[in-house]
Amino acid sequence: METTTSITAGHAVLETVIGFMGIAWSEKGLIRLCLPERSREAVERRLMRHAGVSASTKQPPWVVELVASIKAYAAGEDVDFTNVPVDLDGIDDFRLAIYDAARKLSYGQTTTYGELAKRAGHAGLPRETGAALGANPVPLVIPCHRILAAGGKIGGFSAPGGSVTKEKMLAMEGVRVGPPPPAQVSFGF
Repeated sequence: METTTSITAGHAVLETVIGFMGIAWSEKGLIRLCLPERSREAVERRLMRHAGVSASTKQPPWVVELVASIKAYAAGEDVDFTNVPVDLDGIDDFRLAIYDAARKLSYGQTTTYGELAKRAGHAGLPRETGAALGANPVPLVIPCHRILAAGGKIGGFSAPGGSVTKEKMLAMEGVRVGPPPPAQVSFGF
């Protein structure tokens, strides 16, 4: 019989200043991260829809630290998630390369889908890169919100709230997306 101390997989729903977020982990690392929703129940439903998400809520020390880091990020702090262990079992090499390249982007740093594809060794595949990021199981830790469309456009975002959520996350990091502010009106002489 398995004892509760040997259970290392689990999930948690956490309340942050920007809404309820959720995480799930295996014995190898983070397997899911749900971006903000309005209710605890909505996050719980989203998490439990995925295979491999354990019903356990017992948190190992690294998860306790991650929860605190996510709450700090949501409150507007510059948080580095690069050392969070991530379990990407079953994900193909292309997506792994894209996710690895995306994880190298620091707080407030952005790039385009095309440039990220090039950094990942897959130049010329911006659409495929966007599709890979759309399937990202752990947004924020793999910061897909920092990848923009060509020309500085916001691009897509598959999280609740879509590109509005992406724009809000970037704004929290001090990144302004969209057309530049209007130039000062000049006098006509």
